Amino acid sequence: GCNPLAETGRSKLQNQRAVLNQQILRAVRMRAGAENLLRATTNNKVREQVLLELSFVNSDLQILKEELEGLNISVEVYQNAEETFSIPLVPLGLKETKEVDFTLPLKDFILEHYSEDSSEYEDEIADLMDLRQACRTPSRDEAGIEMLISYFLQLGYVENRFFPPTRHMGVLFTWYDSFTGVPVCQQNLLLEKASILFNIGALYTQIGTRCNRQTQTGLENAVDAFQKAAGVLSYLKETFTHTPSYDMSPAMLNVLVKMMLAQARECVFEQIGLSGIRNEFFTLVKMTQEVAKVGEVYMLVNTAMNQEPVKENIPYSWSKLAQIKSDHYKALAHYFIATILCDHELQPGDDEDQQEKALSQLYDHMPEGLMALAVLRDKVRRKQLGKAHLRKAIVYHEEALRVCGLCKKLRNIDVLQEVLAAAHKRSLLKYAQQETEDDYLSLIQAPDVLPKTEHKIETIAPQFSKVKVKDFFHKLGPLTVFSAKQRWTAPRTIRIPQEAGGLGFHLKGGSPAQIYCLDPVCSAASMGLKEGDYIVSVGGVDCKWLGVNEVLEKLRSVGEQPVEMEVISCQDTAASLHSKSATYSVGMQKTYSLICLAMDEDKIDQTKKSPLKLPFLSWGTKNRQKAASTLCLPSAVAGSSQTKKKLSPFTLLNSESSLY
Repeated sequence: GCNPLAETGRSKLQNQRAVLNQQILRAVRMRAGAENLLRATTNNKVREQVLLELSFVNSDLQILKEELEGLNISVEVYQNAEETFSIPLVPLGLKETKEVDFTLPLKDFILEHYSEDSSEYEDEIADLMDLRQACRTPSRDEAGIEMLISYFLQLGYVENRFFPPTRHMGVLFTWYDSFTGVPVCQQNLLLEKASILFNIGALYTQIGTRCNRQTQTGLENAVDAFQKAAGVLSYLKETFTHTPSYDMSPAMLNVLVKMMLAQARECVFEQIGLSGIRNEFFTLVKMTQEVAKVGEVYMLVNTAMNQEPVKENIPYSWSKLAQIKSDHYKALAHYFIATILCDHELQPGDDEDQQEKALSQLYDHMPEGLMALAVLRDKVRRKQLGKAHLRKAIVYHEEALRVCGLCKKLRNIDVLQEVLAAAHKRSLLKYAQQETEDDYLSLIQAPDVLPKTEHKIETIAPQFSKVKVKDFFHKLGPLTVFSAKQRWTAPRTIRIPQEAGGLGFHLKGGSPAQIYCLDPVCSAASMGLKEGDYIVSVGGVDCKWLGVNEVLEKLRSVGEQPVEMEVISCQDTAASLHSKSATYSVGMQKTYSLICLAMDEDKIDQTKKSPLKLPFLSWGTKNRQKAASTLCLPSAVAGSSQTKKKLSPFTLLNSESSLY
C-alpha cells in the first residue's frame, strides 16, 4: 500500500476522514449514554440537564456530519493535475477500518481444529495481517485494485479454513460508514468482504476522476473505470443484501451505481466532442441527442438521491451537483437545436427528406401548427423555433447557476462556476445575435428534446479470476478436505509390518489419499486403521497434497521395513462420498467406471440438525463433488499422478447460506 504518512492531497483527506470518524464515534457514544440516562431517571432536574446535553451532542453530530460531507465533495483533490475546463466528477472515499489481530484466534483454531503446531503458521498469519494493513492505503492505480482483489480472494480461503458456520471466531471487524462516519462492528467475516468490495469500487471511481479528460485515451480509461466501479457496486448489492451499514445498503448502492454510469455517460459525450463539434446539420443533431441523454441520466440520478431512505444519508451537495449537471446538459441540447435552426437554412442541394427525418427524431411532438418540413423551408418559423430553444436553454443555465450559488460546498468549486457561466454567456450571445422585433408576438414554446445515444454504457462485472492468489495456509491441506466445517480426529500413527499378502487396503481419491476396502482382519485394521481414513504423512513426510500414485510410491519406497504413516478420521458421520472412482486390480486390464452415488447432502444435513440461523450477510454456492480414483495396493503398477487442482476461495462456502 501507499505510505499512510505521505503528505499527498488524498492522504490528507483520508486522515481527516479517520479523525472525523473517531469524533463521530465519541459523539454517538455520548448520545447513547445520555439517552439511556434519560430513560432511567425520574428526577426532573437530571432530565433537564440530560436534555440540554442531548441537544448539544446532536448539534455537534450535525456539524461533524457536515464536515464529512465537505470531504466527500472535495472533488478537486481527485481530479487530474492538468488544467481542465470540465465539470468535476465525483469519486467515493475509501471506508476506514480499525486494525485487526488474527494471531491468537487463528493459532488457537489451528491447534484445536487441525491438531497442528500453530507456531509453524506465524509467518502466514503475519502475511495475512500485512496484506490487510496495506489494503487500508491502496495506491490509486491498477496495482491498488489488484491488491484489494487479492485480499478479497484471500478472505475466501480464510473463511473456509477458519470460520465455521456454527460459531464465531472472536475476531471483531470494525468499519466506518463512508457517509455518516458511524462505525459498524461485527464478528462476521462477511462484513470485511463487503467493505473490501466497496473500497474496490471506490478506488475505481478515484482512478476514473484522475484520468486526463483532455485526451482520447484518458476519457476511454475514465469510462472504463466508472463502468467497472458500477459493476463492483452492483455485485456488492446483489451478493450482500443485509449489510448493517448505510453506505452498503441496497438502496444506497443502487443510487451509487446510477451515479457512476451517469459519469461514464458524461465522459462518452466529452469523448465525442473532444476533437471539436463541427457546425454541420447532422453532426449537431447527433450531439443534441447525446447531450440530452446525459441530462436525462443525471435527472434520474437526482430523483433517486431524493428518495427515502437514501435522502437522509447521501451528501446534499451530490444531489445538487446532479441537478446542476442535468440542467446544464439539457441547456446544451436546446442550444445545439437552436444552432441547427438559426445557422443552417435549407439550400437547393440539401436532402430535404433526410433533414426532415433528422429534425423529427429530436422531438416527441412538434409545436402545435408546425411541421418539420415546413419549419425547414420557412425562414421565419425556423428563427422563431430556434429562439424558443435559446430561451429555454437560458432558463436551464440560469437554474443551474442559481442552484450552484445556493450550495455552499459547490459555490467554492471555481471550475464548476466557470463552466456554467461560460455556457450561459454563450447562449445569451447567441440569442442577442438574433432579430428581436417579434419577440413579444412569438408564442412558440420549445418542446423537450428526445434523448438518444449510439454508445451503450453498462456495468462491467468484476473479473476476480484474472488475479491469481495462493492460499496463505496451503500447508493445511486441500480445501475440499481440510476446511472449518469438517471436524477431524488428531493424527494417529499406524505402524504396519510388511506381509506377503499386501497391506490389506486400497487407496482412492485425489489428495489426500483415502483408505478404501479395508480388510477387517489385516494388521493395519488391528493397529487402529479405519475405513475412510485419510493419509496425512508416510514415514514422516507430509502427504496431504499427494495423490494416490504418489502415496503408493512412498509406501513402496519403504522396502522391507514396517510402514509408518499418520492418518486422520472424519468425525462427521455424513462424510462426503466421491461421485467417481477408478479401479485397478492385479492381473486385470485397467478400466474406468462411473459410480453414481444417490446421496443428497442437503437432505442428510436436514435430518442431522435443524437449519442454522443465517448471519446478517449470507453468501453461498452449491457444493461440488470431486472426482476420486482407486488403486489396489501393494502390487499395482505406478501410473501418472493425478493432477493437483487449485480451488477457488468460493468453492467451499456454507451450504446452509442463501445464494442471492
